[in-house]
Amino acid sequence: MSTVALEVPVHKAVNRWLQLFAGIVCMAMIANLQYGWTLFVQPMDDKYHWGRAAIQVAFTIFVLTETWLVPIEGYLVDKFGPRPVVMWGGILVGIAWVINSMAASLPVLYLGAAIGGIGAGAVYGTCVGNALKWFPDRRGLAAGLTAAGFGMGSALTIIPIQAIIHSSGYQAAFLYFGIGQGVIVFLVSFMLLAPKKSDVPQKSAVIQSNRDFTWREMIKTPTFWVMYAMFVMMAAGGLMATAQLGPIAKDFKIGNMPVSILGLTLPALTFALSIDRVLNGVTRPFFGWVSDHIGRENTMFIAFGIEAVGIVMLSKFGHDPVLFVILTGLVFFAWGEIYSLFPSTCGDSFGSKYAATNAGLLYTAKGTASLLVPFTSVITATTGSWEAVFYLAAALNAIAAVMALAVLKPMRIRLALQKWSGGS
Repeated sequence: MSTVALEVPVHKAVNRWLQLFAGIVCMAMIANLQYGWTLFVQPMDDKYHWGRAAIQVAFTIFVLTETWLVPIEGYLVDKFGPRPVVMWGGILVGIAWVINSMAASLPVLYLGAAIGGIGAGAVYGTCVGNALKWFPDRRGLAAGLTAAGFGMGSALTIIPIQAIIHSSGYQAAFLYFGIGQGVIVFLVSFMLLAPKKSDVPQKSAVIQSNRDFTWREMIKTPTFWVMYAMFVMMAAGGLMATAQLGPIAKDFKIGNMPVSILGLTLPALTFALSIDRVLNGVTRPFFGWVSDHIGRENTMFIAFGIEAVGIVMLSKFGHDPVLFVILTGLVFFAWGEIYSLFPSTCGDSFGSKYAATNAGLLYTAKGTASLLVPFTSVITATTGSWEAVFYLAAALNAIAAVMALAVLKPMRIRLALQKWSGGS
């Protein structure tokens, strides 16, 4: 009896951590579709003179299709399991960058963005939803590690992509990395499985719903819409930085200036992109782990507040190349955690059974926020600087930080007490 009792938990632990690892690999392979995009904006504009705002419409289309279709993809995951959804996602992300490599007009570029968004959303929504299901006892950490694959996945490929763009053109970079990333996602998808109830722990250190909300039930609760509004506020500022970091560095006239930190010397933009990818990834499991211990809303208040301060400081001191690198790192560190905190909060509030669908619905807030990205170029062109954009983003972050404690926390407590006491 004692031997069996020891063997079963070991098997389960290895199984679910292997599932988590597979999800992280898939997320890393789709990261460049978002975080590598800024490297292609200026080369495309130099070649075709479409204008930054027109090119950034493709980024918006990508984010919209990546986010707003995730609920449908999440439904397919909850019904058929993660493997087929991720498999098709890998095929689509490969096709998308191949199309981008051949795009000689904006409509074709927009088509590639739409296909890439569908594929990336299928992979992202599946892997995050699967992590929430496999780790009900460590949702913050598991969602954070999975999201870190997306945040950090492009860190090691920033320099190779730039090298290929400079040596062979941006079309070659789209082609080679598109095929490579798509093939890896396709192959790893065969490892993914959905857990059975007996495969995962049934206890958690945080209060969780004792029932599973369908998406229809979830959207009837005020708690969901408060979370959605906060997600939009936080995502808007981070997406602006993600999509516009290259143009910001150029307008600050520091993009190619050498920066030396810890014995490493790189151009300011390259340095910033590399550090940002790492910090944007590290923050997700870090703050997810913190939230598992001190609570989701308390962690949100701390991180969102840091983000607001970081954006203001970047506006004031970002013209210095060293401070540009350091402050963009701070901004990304305080922003990336939204992709662990919001999914884990959603899972805690509305249950595991429909976690992929429900987290997917909440994730559409990122798509809503992306609608603001093209306007940042318009605002900058109108005002002649990035200052108005920076202060708008900082204000949204500050409001979200206050809402976490003043609005969301008491609402979630009431919701949890109703469920724990058997209320409706």
